[in-house]
Amino acid sequence: SVYHQCYHCLRVSKELEMCLGNNEIKSRAVVKYSAAPPPTTYALLQEKTDLKLPPANWLRESPQLGPAGSTVLGSSSKSKPFSSFGMAYDFIDSIGDDVDVVSDSENIKKLLKIPYSKSHVSMAVHRVGRTLLLDELDIQELFMRSSQTGDWTWLKEFYQRLIDQKWQRKKKSKEHWYQKAILSKFLYYSINGDGAAEPVPDSDNTDEGCGAEEFGPSWPAPFTSTASDSEESASLQEGVPMDSKYALGQVASKEQNLTTLFNEGENSQGLRNDFVRNILWTFEDIHMLVGSNMPIFGGGRYPAVSLRLRDNNKPINILTGIDYWLDNLMCNVPELVMCFHVNGIVQKYEMIKTEDIPDLENSTFSTRVVKDIAQNILSFLKSNCTKEGHTYWLFKASGSDIVKLYDLTTLCEEAAEEKCQNPFTLPVAVLLYKVASNMMLKKSQNRKHYGTIRTLLLNCVKLLDQDRHPQIIASAHYMLAELFQLDEPPEEGAGGESLRAGGSEDSYSDEDDEEDPEDLPEDSDENGSFSTTLDSQDDSKAVAIIKSVGELSVPEKYKSTHQIRPIYAFPVSQDKEERCRHVLSYVLKGLKAVDGSIKKESDLPAADPNTPIPLKYEDGSKAVEKGIALLLDRAGPFQEDRKHPTRSGMIPGSWQHRMKLQLFFKASKAYYVLSDAATNLLKYGRALRYIKLALQCHDAYCSVSSTLHSRVLLFHSQCLSLCGDIQLMLAQNASNRAAYLEEYSYQTREDQEVLHSLHRESSCQAFNMASDLATDPEYQLFVSSKCYEAAYELLTSGVVKEHGPEQLAQVLKRLGNIRNEIGVFYMNQAAAMQTEKEVKKSVSIAEQEIWKKSFSCFEKGMKDFEAIEDSTNTSLLLCNTGRLMRICAQAHCATSADLSRGEFSPEESLYYNKAIDYYLRAMRSLATRGNHPAVWDSVNWELSTTYFTLATLLQDYAPLSRKAQEQIEREVTEAMLKSLKYCDLQTESARQPLYQYRAATIHHRLASMYHSCFRNQVGDEHLRKQHRSLAELHYSKAVLLFLSLKDAPCELLRTLLERVAFAEFTMAGQSSSGAKLKTLTGALDVLTDTRHAFLLIHKELKEGEACKPKNTIPTVSGADGTTSSGLNTIEVMKLIGVFEPSFSFLLLQLVKLMTAMKRKLSNKDEELLKTYKNVYSKILRAEKTAPLLSRIELFLDLLQQLTPKTGSGDLGASS
Repeated sequence: SVYHQCYHCLRVSKELEMCLGNNEIKSRAVVKYSAAPPPTTYALLQEKTDLKLPPANWLRESPQLGPAGSTVLGSSSKSKPFSSFGMAYDFIDSIGDDVDVVSDSENIKKLLKIPYSKSHVSMAVHRVGRTLLLDELDIQELFMRSSQTGDWTWLKEFYQRLIDQKWQRKKKSKEHWYQKAILSKFLYYSINGDGAAEPVPDSDNTDEGCGAEEFGPSWPAPFTSTASDSEESASLQEGVPMDSKYALGQVASKEQNLTTLFNEGENSQGLRNDFVRNILWTFEDIHMLVGSNMPIFGGGRYPAVSLRLRDNNKPINILTGIDYWLDNLMCNVPELVMCFHVNGIVQKYEMIKTEDIPDLENSTFSTRVVKDIAQNILSFLKSNCTKEGHTYWLFKASGSDIVKLYDLTTLCEEAAEEKCQNPFTLPVAVLLYKVASNMMLKKSQNRKHYGTIRTLLLNCVKLLDQDRHPQIIASAHYMLAELFQLDEPPEEGAGGESLRAGGSEDSYSDEDDEEDPEDLPEDSDENGSFSTTLDSQDDSKAVAIIKSVGELSVPEKYKSTHQIRPIYAFPVSQDKEERCRHVLSYVLKGLKAVDGSIKKESDLPAADPNTPIPLKYEDGSKAVEKGIALLLDRAGPFQEDRKHPTRSGMIPGSWQHRMKLQLFFKASKAYYVLSDAATNLLKYGRALRYIKLALQCHDAYCSVSSTLHSRVLLFHSQCLSLCGDIQLMLAQNASNRAAYLEEYSYQTREDQEVLHSLHRESSCQAFNMASDLATDPEYQLFVSSKCYEAAYELLTSGVVKEHGPEQLAQVLKRLGNIRNEIGVFYMNQAAAMQTEKEVKKSVSIAEQEIWKKSFSCFEKGMKDFEAIEDSTNTSLLLCNTGRLMRICAQAHCATSADLSRGEFSPEESLYYNKAIDYYLRAMRSLATRGNHPAVWDSVNWELSTTYFTLATLLQDYAPLSRKAQEQIEREVTEAMLKSLKYCDLQTESARQPLYQYRAATIHHRLASMYHSCFRNQVGDEHLRKQHRSLAELHYSKAVLLFLSLKDAPCELLRTLLERVAFAEFTMAGQSSSGAKLKTLTGALDVLTDTRHAFLLIHKELKEGEACKPKNTIPTVSGADGTTSSGLNTIEVMKLIGVFEPSFSFLLLQLVKLMTAMKRKLSNKDEELLKTYKNVYSKILRAEKTAPLLSRIELFLDLLQQLTPKTGSGDLGASS
């Protein structure tokens, strides 16, 4: 019966070690896949059984024996030139890195027997990564098959020069076929455990038929031919589904772009894995993937044995011994059962352990030597078969001792023929592609393979004709593009800085072989009819030569090159732009391959890559909204699949369609990264050009795709977000517009070609408005906000909602920011409109419209920041809204007929109070200063300023027509005290002196107000006393604060003079001379404090004088009365005008009072009176027209005379 299911047998994981004398040979075999059932016990044939008679089940398909027609050693003798490729495709995981050799077990045995055998060896060798694929290359069969096509004549001529022309394939004798037939019958008898194998009548034609039909050589048609007939494939695979055939270890290519590629080729050209079992065999340090068809039975002392049939009259020779030993090692079979026969009649059975085979009589061999041969051959091949994609030919003529290695690919290129077809080209290219594709699936775990993958793919592309294999070429270029990481910096040590010099795209070793073939002596070995003449010219064409097969037995003869491993360098660049350029060059090649494969060209626009495409300029808002609407339509999760071909004629669902989607997306990503990098370099023109290309790629993607995957939409929202950033930066840096325009207009040839490919699918105009370089900052801000809005719409649509929470927060932050920017833009416009107005008229409608726009933007921005709980930015927007309210308040300032400032209006009051509300909300949003000190301090300052402005305007332009004086005073006091509350005098900062000045001014203003109230208050004595004490308190606080400031001498002087005036007014109301004297003395004390103010004024005048030329009068000042140091001399003169009379009045009153006193003055008082008189007389005689500096020096001198007497100087000194 035929077994359709697959069995897995003999998964032995322990090492089977052979000990022979002092030598230890390590061998370990793991069955990766087996199509045979678990081994059943072999039938022990009775003595005298005649093997010439066929059993009843002979040549029927048997799962125990593998393919029908199993013959000597259980291997089909049919030549399988692509058998290693079948295995490589199935175990793609192992190829390129883990395994050294992939081959049929027969080829391995043939290689290891080279030093012992005279027979010819002809094998094709291919390199993939560090794996070598070995296949039998039957030259004679190749020539027979290719004689019809005319290919390979160059190789035929070369081969005929290499080999004596008279040489012909030796016909196999009748004896040979007879031996094969009885072995086959023996194996069929052995599986018939129940004894039901009845002999059937002998037939004369059996042996001949068997020879002619079953065992003829088979070479597939050239791989690219359309022939789909291969009797062998059809007969062996009949009724066995592909999937079940490779149930174990089957590795399907997960690369989505490569669908059912080469199915026709694989099925028709013998590219399938037809072995009964595939084994991972480790022999010493060599890892091999071998295919074996050896039948394995149960029975004996072990779970598995191999059966052999021997003619009792012929002793076992060394070649047979090595065969048996290697077969058992490869299949991990511990025992060999030998059945001896004489003329087909069974004689006896003998059991031999695998480790005893090397010591059998007549076939003794050294396992150590076999190990050396294996290592030497592998080293020889690895160090000479260096180029991936090349077909190497390992050749040894019959009877010769010389082994040569030729590079058929190079020979083919040198041939004069126009088209030389190498049947291995496509299988090799596909294998290179599949190995690279498999490594790509694991690229995230293994970046060290990037160089390998790149080399594999570049060589794959070199081998293929774009017209015949556009799919693999496009896919390979896409994978090459995928190797370059665009979203993260390359890791250190991921590869060399650049490609190595030399042919690093396809070669592995920089070292040339030590042997120069041209220096080798001509050698010949004659052996009967198998003569070999070596022509020196052809000898020189060999890549490498083993001068004598004896060398292979010398331990480590080729060890020097055995360790060479592929040295792949991957061009890792720290420069993002360079990485993106690599990606785009591969994407472009991929797109060209796809475009070339689409036949329909008729209705394509005849676009010239050099001609820019004219762009329509639509109304901004409509265009953007239309674009967003279109985008959101496409963002729907479920849509009907496209039925109609795309603009270029692509059929939806075809490989071209899928590949274009991948390539467009990759190009879009590369342009996004280029744009981001340019933004970081502040090259905003270049950044806008790149983001435009990224969006055009996306537009083309949308034109081709029926539905958009969430990752595409997520990425697109990033593009829109970046586009918004760039437009914002362009608006903020309007001064560099010319440079940005130049950057924006430049375009590389590559970009033009990519655009040309995009235009085959789409007009690419959907996002023009978002990515055009405008000249108006307001429009750029508007476009920026629309980009962010579109990104937000995308991220909140159903498909993407769950995937981009982080991105959503970023977009909301950007939305809040752009709305703030636009709000500030309009707010500045409103402020500018106010300053431009010559006459303060009523508020215009235009102004109100701008306020509304600004306010609306701030409100929306606050909502965005609140949505992401960004309290800092929320408070900043509240602060800006407060500023807007103050601008509105200033606009409502009333003017009287003579253009002077009118009373403080209710509208002003309303807007100032609104501003205060927004500032208070901003502080509540921040909660504490610790959350963001800078913002907190800013809000604090603005709040204090607003209260102060409100109080000042109320005080200076009191609305007496609407409110009572007392009410206004209350409101002023309240606003002033609140302003004072937010004056942060403790925290050291740049604003501290400003706060001190403001606090001093507030105290001075409050003192002035209470002073005024005290003067004007009549009747209520209690209230007068209260006003008097409050005035005193605030004057003293104002003086202390102005004293601590070193740059406000005029303010200090004014405050002190007002305080003196306050004292004078108090004295006027006093009756007793004692009280008056006390008040006057106190007033004089206050006046002596003016010395500090005069000292500061004197210092500033001196500094100003030092800076001026000699002939300039020191008192001369600017038109506004300020000196170069910033001192207002006019103000000083005014204050001196108040100071002098006040000073002389105080002195005169004191002299009068002291003189009129009834009691006798003490000595101290006498002295004091004398000083007062002296100072008074000096001040009366002082020149009023003297220069300002000398007048101040006089005051300082006079005040100094009074200081020791009053003691008030101590206060100034300590402060």
